[in-house]
Amino acid sequence: MSLAVRVIPCLDVAAGRVVKGVNFLNLRDAGDPVELARTYYEQGADEITFLDVKATVDNRATMYDLVRATAEQVFIPLTVGGGVRTVDDVARLQANGADKIGVNSAAIARPALLSEIADRFGAQALVLSLDVKRSGGAASGFVVTTHGGRQETAIDALAWAREAIERGAGELLVNSIDADGTKAGFDLELIAAMRELSSVPIIASGGAGAVADFAPAILAGADAVLAASVFHNGELTVGDVKRALSEAGMVTR
Repeated sequence: MSLAVRVIPCLDVAAGRVVKGVNFLNLRDAGDPVELARTYYEQGADEITFLDVKATVDNRATMYDLVRATAEQVFIPLTVGGGVRTVDDVARLQANGADKIGVNSAAIARPALLSEIADRFGAQALVLSLDVKRSGGAASGFVVTTHGGRQETAIDALAWAREAIERGAGELLVNSIDADGTKAGFDLELIAAMRELSSVPIIASGGAGAVADFAPAILAGADAVLAASVFHNGELTVGDVKRALSEAGMVTR
């Protein structure tokens, strides 16, 4: 586990606007991505994650102009995912201000993409984004989904995470589709299972609803916590979360 716990707001973007739903469904407008990113930066966010949630579904490239505009407003690491299919996509995103690249569906379709990105840009630039769903059909009880959580695969989530690390992924963004948007707390069993196998940092995502939800995710094995709707709706600030983590005895930046 890394020394300081990171708090990461997530901007899920569709058609140029931040959106949020429950279990990746019924997406509603949550604001302007550039304005929100700047707000979170001013609140003390350690990083910003920017996900074009319909890029793969709509078969189009990530919106480079929004990435660039966001990068011009925040001076902390920016992770961008959605529609990344080639090393050239990665190069273009980095040229527009992205620090790290999240890859999900395209890597599942062609795992060699992970090795290609890591070889060219380094493991520190590569985040494997895992949209994980509980399933009795997998040995671990968890499978990965693609296309923004819309398509379930038969791939065991833990086996896939292990392979991705071997191929060069420098970080795992582990999002629980079952918990996403429910505000019922992170999937601690999933986080703990990933921690047991992972030699790289883990970002816990999906289910944050109150300040009390974040520390248990760290105790379960996460190195960072990511949330969206609780920040977008103004229910919590980054500072609220950092104070709660500090009160729980954890080091924050």
